Amino acid sequence: MTTLSQNKLRFAPSPTGYLHIGNARTLILNYIFAKSLQGDLILRIDDTDKERSEEKFYDSIIEDMTWLNIDILDIKRQSEKTDQYKKIRDILIDKGKLYPCFETDEELNKIRKLNLSRGLPPIYNRASLSLSSKEIEEFKSQGKKPYWRYRLNHEDVTWSDLIRGNQTIDCSTFSDPVLIRADGSFLYTLPSVIDDIDMKITHVLRGEDHVSNTATQIQLFDELNAEIPSFGHHSLMVHKDGSRMSKRTGSMSLRDIRDAGIEAITLVNYCARIGTSDAVEAYQDTSDLIKNYDLSKISRSPARYSYEEIELLNKKILQNKTFASVKTDLSKLGINDEIAEKFWNIIRSNINSISESQKWWDIINKDIRSDLELEDSNFFSIAYDSLPQEPWDDTTWLSWTGEVSKKTSRKGRELYLPLRLAITGENSGPELASFLLLLGRGKVTERLEFHIK
Repeated sequence: MTTLSQNKLRFAPSPTGYLHIGNARTLILNYIFAKSLQGDLILRIDDTDKERSEEKFYDSIIEDMTWLNIDILDIKRQSEKTDQYKKIRDILIDKGKLYPCFETDEELNKIRKLNLSRGLPPIYNRASLSLSSKEIEEFKSQGKKPYWRYRLNHEDVTWSDLIRGNQTIDCSTFSDPVLIRADGSFLYTLPSVIDDIDMKITHVLRGEDHVSNTATQIQLFDELNAEIPSFGHHSLMVHKDGSRMSKRTGSMSLRDIRDAGIEAITLVNYCARIGTSDAVEAYQDTSDLIKNYDLSKISRSPARYSYEEIELLNKKILQNKTFASVKTDLSKLGINDEIAEKFWNIIRSNINSISESQKWWDIINKDIRSDLELEDSNFFSIAYDSLPQEPWDDTTWLSWTGEVSKKTSRKGRELYLPLRLAITGENSGPELASFLLLLGRGKVTERLEFHIK
């Protein structure tokens, strides 16, 4: 038995649907923890379920990880390692640890009901362990194919969980797990152990729904004379109403969140801190999250997902983004001339996503008058006549509105809102003292003229 040295973790999604926010949390926790250990993260694709696995979902996983700026050491696909799994399968069969079973679902249900009626746990009774070679061959001659169970040692399995502390599982309280289906395909448990051994995984960080799996897998590690990684089980992320996240129930996918304009760093911040004793911070870089990262701060209570909180966090992060960090994204929107930096610094506090910058760029550069139905020709005539000549500076807006106020006796909303509507077509937005400078006198006069009859 060799000692594991270089810290390695893995993220092991199945390509059976798009990653949802709960998957993202597990991914991000693994990545940050790996980097806090100065280790690496490996992507392992659990694609043994051939019927439900699709290449488009594999591609989407890569796309999501690229978007989140998560770098990985390597990519492994379980579908490419079937021969290796079969070798270990045969070893376990020869040792009597894997045994064939032929019960139907109906028969298993009867066993469970019988146990319950006797006041016993509803677990498998190991009836197939007593099958003779002749009986097995008879089943096969009838066209029945066996599925294979792993014979657990009925003993306590203990480990020091990275999050939950000392854990003890009594393996006599649950059924021998099925590791191989009747069609010969492998379920999650055995390939996962073999891969962890093969990839020299030092830490396994996953949801608390895997706690019982961990007990089984620890027995498998021992059976295969392999070093056991350190296990940690984090609380699950749930919807506000407490319902479970699931690919099958249409939980919000990462592609949905990305398409809605949420920044990658926003999601990393949110997933790293939700369900912990630390407040969610608007960090601009993942390195800030990695510093002093502590798994013990993860709560045992479920982490309740709120998209509204993500939106608010995204807005806060955008407010602090430098022009350099968004220059490429703005350029893709056609915002790339000499005023682009000044434009960004003015509008960034008034957008929920970078894509919304396009709206304010259009307000500067396109005709917005056709959408307005403002009536007060005299007011706009006074505003037009009072508009200062260029050059303009940061004081222009106040001096202009001050003059208009004197001439019309208007103040507050009665003064400012009509001017904002006439100039921008919007009833709210960036400070007009700054936005006015982006427009210039020519565009402002044109928009005022439209409302003068």
